[in-house]
Amino acid sequence: MSLPRYAEYKKSGVTWLGEVPDHWDLRRLGFYFDERREKVSDVEFAALSVTRNGVVPQLENVAKTDDGGNRKKVCAGDFVINGRSDRKGSSGAADMDGSCSLISIVLAPNDGMRIDFAHHLLRSVPFQEEFYRYGKGIVADLWSTNYSEMKNISLAVPPSDEQSAIAVFLDRETGKIDALIAEQEKLLSLLAEKRLATISHAVTRGLNPNAPMKDSGVPWLGEVPAHWIVSKCGQYLSILSGFAFPSSRFSQDESDVKLLRGVNVGVSALRWEDVVYWRREIGDRLDAYELRTGDLVIGMDRPLIADGMRVARVKEGDLPCLLLQRVASIKAGPLLSTGFLMYLLASEMFVAHFAPEVSGVSVPHISPDQIASFVIPLPPIEEQASILFFLDAEVVKLEVLEAQTARAVVLLKERRSALIAAAVTGKIDVRGIA
Repeated sequence: MSLPRYAEYKKSGVTWLGEVPDHWDLRRLGFYFDERREKVSDVEFAALSVTRNGVVPQLENVAKTDDGGNRKKVCAGDFVINGRSDRKGSSGAADMDGSCSLISIVLAPNDGMRIDFAHHLLRSVPFQEEFYRYGKGIVADLWSTNYSEMKNISLAVPPSDEQSAIAVFLDRETGKIDALIAEQEKLLSLLAEKRLATISHAVTRGLNPNAPMKDSGVPWLGEVPAHWIVSKCGQYLSILSGFAFPSSRFSQDESDVKLLRGVNVGVSALRWEDVVYWRREIGDRLDAYELRTGDLVIGMDRPLIADGMRVARVKEGDLPCLLLQRVASIKAGPLLSTGFLMYLLASEMFVAHFAPEVSGVSVPHISPDQIASFVIPLPPIEEQASILFFLDAEVVKLEVLEAQTARAVVLLKERRSALIAAAVTGKIDVRGIA
């Protein structure tokens, strides 16, 4: 969609705004909003959650406080934004009365600001970046912005009827994009289900649909090919649980050795977006925990298990790397193919078996002994190779489709953000098509 620009612009003098339409007003945020600071109880005013999808009735899975009488009042038509930097993007216009946590800022718009326009303006990526730039704190990735700072942010605001036109345009166009995103995300879920079902069927039933079957003796496993062994996997593999490195000595120096934590174990691959390092020393006795190319690793924390078992092979680019606690390295014995084992650990039956088996108090997790007790259907090593060859080919096809679909979602979200930013800062003129 090619959209026109305004006829005349002026310099705003503000980096995040740049040039703005000549007839738009430049004023500080505090001119358009008053802070609502009234304290209320969640008994009288229902608790609301401030999320990246807007202001909604309190979610079931959020941490709840016992101090329900110490919350901020929210009225329908207010704009609410979470002031913490780790909640960036959690904001929106409220369409109901209620209450929110004290960390959020509640803004009541005056007559010069329409809430439908404010909903898009204050949720736009450029504004969000500017908002958190005003924050204060002592931790690099966690600080807060208060209304006392927020009210000084400069805004460029069009006349009321133009605000309405922009809001109508964005509601319509973002709705179209959101529908496309939802379709692509549904496809991602279907592809993930297809991959899991393909893996689970191959490692429990084999590739021959006419093979004689026998009862495995395990209720959740059912029948398996008659010539397969059904046994605890601990007889065919060894497990090494990670070392308890003291977090006080973690390093950010990329010249040191990476530490493999649960958050780094993704589905089929290791992820290093969030990485810490460790400095090796002569005689530190950590050689046994140094991973090698081809090693199989698994995250053992419950949040990872609930999201689907995270199992990955270590690649050359992941090294040098040390194994941290609550991540295990698993080595297959001579009767068990490492590749076949990886598919077993990524199957539905492994996730289902361990979902109720987690242990621990602060961070529930599975143990090496629990992994060793997992009952597996084990075909002859030659048949494992055939199944592995089949699954590698099928999974690659599905992963290509997943990557294409995920990329489409990213592009749609980028398009959505860019469209909103352009409209609310006056880089495009949508009055004629609103």
